[in-house]
Amino acid sequence: MSGTRTQKKGKGVMRNTLGLALATVAGAALLTGCGLKDLRDDKGAGPSPLPSVSETFPVKAPLPAGKPLDGQAKVRPVPAPDPADPNSVARAWLETVYSHDTAYDTGPQDANLRALDHLTPQQAEAERAYRPGAGSGAAWAVWAEHKAWTTVEITADEDDQGPGDTPTSSFRTFYVDGKAHGRDGWNGTGPQLTAVVELTMTAPGTWKVAGATVTPAAIPPGPVPTTSSSAASSPSPSTTNTR
Repeated sequence: MSGTRTQKKGKGVMRNTLGLALATVAGAALLTGCGLKDLRDDKGAGPSPLPSVSETFPVKAPLPAGKPLDGQAKVRPVPAPDPADPNSVARAWLETVYSHDTAYDTGPQDANLRALDHLTPQQAEAERAYRPGAGSGAAWAVWAEHKAWTTVEITADEDDQGPGDTPTSSFRTFYVDGKAHGRDGWNGTGPQLTAVVELTMTAPGTWKVAGATVTPAAIPPGPVPTTSSSAASSPSPSTTNTR
């Protein structure tokens, strides 16, 4: 994929999908590792009940938290958004949850926890309670192979045809175009997706993220990490990009 250009080529198709109710986004995946609700549930078109995890796959051990970021980390704090501007809040949240440093983070959930201030109280509570299991996916394994960190460019959909706003709720659509940067000089693809972010006014002039529906972009397969580094990349378990 060539970043935002590739996303924009497919923007017409995405708009048609997102322009209907979120209930029609059949291929959308809930934001990686998040405890955020799937907006399709609000439209009465959620997926059919699935067998319990124990009936299909072994339960994975919970992934330990990563190390706190310090002065050597490549991920820097995102400037505080304007709480009265839903666009500003959504952008700050997306930048935070998709900025990873695999030298510190054991999986995507660590970045999700760094973004709690941008969530509604209910979603923040759900995020804190969530315990991801092992296996953060092939992309994370490759990033960890190179002790990489990610940076993202966030672009608003200029012709957003998502659900309309009300005085206390707002929907915003963004394209996230990420890059990965290895400490060994390697460079690769970072997070690539389209996100429909739901925001709620929790107090006068204060918007918070209440949920998100994410459509991952197709990414060409990367190099396969070695067995030893793959094991290291998902230390006791790893986090989630979808659950």
